[in-house]
Amino acid sequence: MLSKIEAKYIQSLYHKKQRDALSLFIVEGVKGVDELLNSSFVIQKILAVNDWGHPLMDKAPLIRVSEEELQKISGLQTANKVLAVVEQQNFTAQKPQKGSITLALDGIQDPGNMGTLIRIADWFGINTILASEDSVEMYNPKVIQSTMGSFIRVKVGYGNLTHLLSDLAIPVFGALLEGASVYNQSSIEEGVLLIGNESKGIHTELLPYISAPIHIPRIGGAESLNAAVAAGILLSHLIKK
Repeated sequence: MLSKIEAKYIQSLYHKKQRDALSLFIVEGVKGVDELLNSSFVIQKILAVNDWGHPLMDKAPLIRVSEEELQKISGLQTANKVLAVVEQQNFTAQKPQKGSITLALDGIQDPGNMGTLIRIADWFGINTILASEDSVEMYNPKVIQSTMGSFIRVKVGYGNLTHLLSDLAIPVFGALLEGASVYNQSSIEEGVLLIGNESKGIHTELLPYISAPIHIPRIGGAESLNAAVAAGILLSHLIKK
């Protein structure tokens, strides 16, 4: 049985101000909670319907709820059996180092895009993302849902990209229309890929730090590419292992 106080508490975590104040976030669905239970994240509590179970579910207090109660507190159009309240793990943004490949995100606003970018980084074995301070918060429920569990393996640090990308000993690849064709780019072992805002692109103050501007040649008539789609295409050519 879910009390009104508990329901109100869970619903409050869909608001950034409350997530920040409590350093908590929500993960919904069987896939996401399964990933959580096999991770180092600390789960404060799990709320689940009677037919949900997991071998590690005793890692956190479990509250059994009806499907109607779960739907009431869910941020999804259709609740998916289980919801977890989780402690945030905040990562301090640091300058990219030699021997690593980093994804840098400048002003990514759409939660679905951010979540997909985290998932793409995970797919290509990139475990660090640097995001500008005006990018959407990674613990936004829509971001978490879009990562499909990849937020567990990819650290996202927020900071001033002007500082983080200056004086690097590795190349910075920037997605720019006037860049060289990515099809002619050799595979890389280290570097940063900088992806700009969905509609405005990369901020002008970051352009001086791009040592290798690249672009995806357009063949058809589309005006632009989704930021996450562009990142996936670029990484598939930059990382050819």
